[in-house]
Amino acid sequence: MNNTPEQLKQIAEFIASYATCLLGAGVHTSRVLRNSTRIGDAFGVSIHMTTLSKTIVITILDKGNDNSHTEVAQIPALPISFEYNAELSALSWEIYDRHLPLEEVQKRYEEILARPRMSPKLVLLLVGFANASFCRLFGGDWGAVAIVFVATLLGFFTRQKMQQRHYNHFIVFTVSAFVASMVASVSLLFDCTPNIALGTSVLYLIPGVPLINGFIDIVEGHTLTGTSRLIQAFLLIICIAAGLSVPLLLFTKNLL
Repeated sequence: MNNTPEQLKQIAEFIASYATCLLGAGVHTSRVLRNSTRIGDAFGVSIHMTTLSKTIVITILDKGNDNSHTEVAQIPALPISFEYNAELSALSWEIYDRHLPLEEVQKRYEEILARPRMSPKLVLLLVGFANASFCRLFGGDWGAVAIVFVATLLGFFTRQKMQQRHYNHFIVFTVSAFVASMVASVSLLFDCTPNIALGTSVLYLIPGVPLINGFIDIVEGHTLTGTSRLIQAFLLIICIAAGLSVPLLLFTKNLL
C-alpha cells in the first residue's frame, strides 16, 4: 500500500489524536503503542512513538515507499476512563480486521468521544457509597460509615466543581482532602470509630491508576513515562496528606 504525503499526514494526525486520548484517559504506554501500531499496520505504515510527560512524538513511515511524516501532539488532561480504554482498543482491532477507510475510522472515533458520559450526580453518589464501604471494610462502625458517606459526598463535590473551573489539580486534591477530613472530624463528637472515619474519608482521592500504570510502564521499558507518572502520583499523595493533616492537628493535636 502506497500512501501519498497528504494521506500520511492525515493518518499521522489521527493516530496522534487517538494515542493522546488513550494516554490522557489513563491507559498504560505499552497498550497505546500496541493499539497505534495495529492501526498503522492496517494502513500500511510503521509507527515510531516517543512518549513524554505532556506530549508524544509520532513518526509514521510508509512501508511501500520512503515517505514519512512526524506529528507532535499534546496529551490532554482527561478523567480516568475505562470506557475509552475498552472502546478505543476494540476500534483498533476493527480497523485492523476490516481495513476500514480513514473517513470511516474518524467517524467511529468521534462517535466514541461524543457519547454521553455518566451523570456527575450518579458518580458522586456511587463514590460516596464506595468510600463508605471502605470505612466498614476497615472496621468502622455504622456511625462512622454514615459520616464518611457525607464527608465523601462533600469532598468529591468540591473536587468536581474545582475541576470544572480548571483549578490546578494539586490544589484540587489538597482542598478536597481538607473538606472531606474536616467533615469526618465530626466523628470525634460521637461514640464511634473516629480514627477509621478520618483515615478512610480521603481514600477516594488515592491515585491508584497512575501508580499502577507508572510501575507497568517502568517494567515494560517505558522508564521516562513511568517515572513521570509515579512522580505525579506521589505528589498527589503528598497533597492528600497535607489536606488531611490540618483537621488532625486542629482536633486531635497529633497525626494519628
